Amino acid sequence: MDFSAPPRRRPAENLLPMINVVFLLLIFFLVAAELSPPEPFAVTPPEAGSDTTAEGQFTLLLSPEGVLGYRDQIGEAQALAALETERTQYCGAEDCTATPPKLMLRADASVAGASVAGLLGQIGALGFTEVQLVTERP
Repeated sequence: MDFSAPPRRRPAENLLPMINVVFLLLIFFLVAAELSPPEPFAVTPPEAGSDTTAEGQFTLLLSPEGVLGYRDQIGEAQALAALETERTQYCGAEDCTATPPKLMLRADASVAGASVAGLLGQIGALGFTEVQLVTERP
């Protein structure tokens, strides 16, 4: 008979501090990150000497080819329909008569001014009274 002492087990590693660190990092990155939907296509805004920044609740994109984009919708009919739907939902939650929502237009620098002017009529028909053109500093 073998009466020797059984082999000693190593104590289990305490993973609780590691789990706490991982959750703290997760919370930090969730708070610090700015979550925004990706743009449907790249736009190079025109340059302007103004120091004011465009601010608005909605952002409509206009590509160099004249294609409209809003969030994941590409094409004039789809983008304007999605924009109108979101504005309706926004106005259902907020008071749009007191402070109407603002629209930011990110038009490419190579887009003709006439096409931007024609687009403003369609945007006004959706109920937007203020449109701000997004520009870059030189």
